[in-house]
Amino acid sequence: MDTHGADGGAGADALLAVLELLAGQGSPGEFEALLDEARLAGLDEAGLGRLERAVDLAGALHAERAADRARSARGDASLAVLTDTARDLTLSYDLDGLLRIVARRARLLLGMDMAYVTLRGPRGTSYIRVTEGSRTGGDTGATTRPGLGAGLHVGTGNCIGGLVQRTGEPVWTPDYPADPRFTADPAPTGPAPEADSDPGTEAVRAEGLRAVLGVPLRSGDSVIGALFGADRRVRSYTPQEIALLGALADLAALAVEKAGLLDRTRAELLELEQDSARVRTSLARMRHVSEAHGRIMNLVLAGGDLPHVVMAAGDALDAAVMVRDPGGRRLAGGGDFPGLDEEAVAKASLDAHAGRRPVLAADSVWVAPVIAGSEDLGGLVVRAEGGLTDEDGRLLELVAQSVALLLLMQRSTAVAEGPVRDELLDDLIADPPHAPQQIARRARRLGVDLRRPHVLVVARPEGGEQGRAVVWASSYAYRLSGLKTVQGGCIVLLLPGVDASAAAAAVSEELTPLLGHPVSVAAAGPGASPDAVGPLYAEALRCLDAMSALGGTGSAAGVADLGFLGMLLSDDHDVDGFVENAIGPVLDYDAERLTDLTRTLEAYFASGGSPTNAAEALHVHPNTVSRRLERIGELLGPEWQKPGQVLEVQLALRLQRTREVLARRRTAPTPFRHPAGPVD
Repeated sequence: MDTHGADGGAGADALLAVLELLAGQGSPGEFEALLDEARLAGLDEAGLGRLERAVDLAGALHAERAADRARSARGDASLAVLTDTARDLTLSYDLDGLLRIVARRARLLLGMDMAYVTLRGPRGTSYIRVTEGSRTGGDTGATTRPGLGAGLHVGTGNCIGGLVQRTGEPVWTPDYPADPRFTADPAPTGPAPEADSDPGTEAVRAEGLRAVLGVPLRSGDSVIGALFGADRRVRSYTPQEIALLGALADLAALAVEKAGLLDRTRAELLELEQDSARVRTSLARMRHVSEAHGRIMNLVLAGGDLPHVVMAAGDALDAAVMVRDPGGRRLAGGGDFPGLDEEAVAKASLDAHAGRRPVLAADSVWVAPVIAGSEDLGGLVVRAEGGLTDEDGRLLELVAQSVALLLLMQRSTAVAEGPVRDELLDDLIADPPHAPQQIARRARRLGVDLRRPHVLVVARPEGGEQGRAVVWASSYAYRLSGLKTVQGGCIVLLLPGVDASAAAAAVSEELTPLLGHPVSVAAAGPGASPDAVGPLYAEALRCLDAMSALGGTGSAAGVADLGFLGMLLSDDHDVDGFVENAIGPVLDYDAERLTDLTRTLEAYFASGGSPTNAAEALHVHPNTVSRRLERIGELLGPEWQKPGQVLEVQLALRLQRTREVLARRRTAPTPFRHPAGPVD
C-alpha cells in the first residue's frame, strides 16, 4: 500500500515535471532525460506508460507551437516584403521597373525559380512585359528556341495564361506539361491544337518549368494582365502562397494603373504645353500683325507714297508685294516675281474680288483684292516662298485695306488740289508765258521741281465723255508728282522723266482700257526748265496732228518715234539727235576702228542697192562689201533695209555728209585777195 502510494507520488511528480518543461519550452532532450530518470527511479509500468504518453503529447504541442512561430515569422516576413514592395512602388515611376520589383519580390518571397508578368495588349492579346529568372534568354535572342522573354505574345486559349484571363481567378498546376487541362482545346468546336501550338506553352517547355502559379491583375472588374510564378520541379502551392502572390499581383495592378495614370498625366501636360506654345505663337503673330498694320497705317496717314507702303508691307509679310490697277498694270512693287503666271493671277484676281478675300493663284503666289465699298481699285500680288499663315492672311487683308485707303486719299488730294495744279500747268503752256520766277515759286509750293527733266503728254479720247478720263488724269498726275490740265478737249500731263515715248505708251495702256474706247496719245521732251514747257506742248500737239494725218488715231507715240517727221515737227530741229538715232552706231564704229562702213553705205545706196556696183565704186572686192553690210546689219538691227528705216538711214547719211562739208568749209583758209586799185 505504501509502495503503491510511493509509486503514485513519483508518477505525479514526473507528470508535473513534464508540465513544467512544457511551460518552460524545454527542448526534446530534456523530455528524454525526464523519461530516463523515471525509468531509473523504478517507476512501475503503468506510471511509465502515462509518463511516456505525457511526453509525446508535450512534444506534439511543442512542435505545433514551433510551427505556429514559424508561420508567424513567415507571415511577418511576407508582410514586410509586401510593405517593402509597396514602398518601392511609390519611389519608381517606370512601369517596367515597377513590374520588375514585383516579379523579383515574388521569387524572393515564395522561393520560386522564375516569375514573370503579362499584360493585355490590343485586340485582347497578351504579351510578357518583364521576367525574372529566365534561363533561355528569350528576351535577348540567346537561343533558337523561344523563351519567356519580354515582348513574347502568349496565347489566350489553351494555356494557363488564357485560363487566368478568362476566369479572373488564380490558376495553378503542380506539373504544367502533364496537366490534362492544358493539352486539349477547351472550346467545344474547332480542331484541337497541337500541344506546342501556343508560344507561351512552348516557351514554358523551353524554360524547363513544371509547377506554375498564375494570379490575375485586376483593374476594377477587368483583368489587365497576370503575375506568374514557376518552378523547375513538381510543386504544390499552399493557399497561403496563392494568397501572397495574389497580394503581389494587386500591387502590380496598382503599379500598372499608376504608370497609366502617369502616362496620361504626362500626355495631358504635353498637350497643355503644346496648346500653350500654340497660344503663345498665335499671340506673338497677332501682335506682329497688329504692330505691322499700325506701322503701315501710320505711313499712310503720314502721307507716305505707294512704293513706301508696298515696301513696308513686303517687310511685314516677308514676301514680294506688287500693287496693280484694275487693268492689271503695275502701280508699285517690291521684290521679284520670276515666271509669274499672268493667266493664273488674272483668274485668281476675279475670284478674290468675288469673294472679297485673298486667293492662292499659284505656288507661293496670292492675290488680294483692293476694294473700297463696291469699287474695284486693283489688287495686291504677293509672292511668299515660305507660305502664309492664317495671321499672315489676315495681315494681307489689312494691307489691301491700307492700300485702298491710300489710293482713295491720293484721289481725294488730287481732286482737292486739282484746280491749283491745273492753273499752274495752264500758265506754263500759256502764250505768252507768265513770269518765270512767280511760276517757279508756285511750283515749289506744290512740290513740283521744274528743274528736273520732264516730258509733256497730250491725250485725246476718241469718243465718249471725258469725265472719267479727267478724274483718272488727276490721280495719275498726283501719283507721279506731275501736273495735269485740260485744253481743247485733250488731257495735258507734265510728268517727270526723260523718255517721251515710254510716257505716251504708259498713259495709253492705263487710259484706253479705263474708257473702253481708243485714246490718241502724243508726247514730247524732255525739258528741264519752266520755259521749255510751252514749246514741248506745241511739239506734242503737232505730233498728235501728224499722227492723225498719218492714220495713227488711237495710237501712242513720241516726237522721236516719227523719225525725220519728228525732227521737222520739233521746234529745235534736232539734227544731231536724228542722225544719232538713225546711223549713230555706224558712225561710232568707224570712229573707233577707222573703218569705212559709212562710205560703204553711201556707195551701196548710190548704186541702187547693188553690192557688186558698190564694190566697183569703192575699188574693193564684192565680198568685202557683203561683209561690211553684214556688220552694218548687226549695228543697226535686222530691219535696217526695210522701207521706213532705210529712208531715215539715207536721210541721216545726207545730213551727216552735208554737215561735214559745211564744217570743212568753215575751217578752210580764205584765199588772199589783192585790194582793187590802179595798176601801175
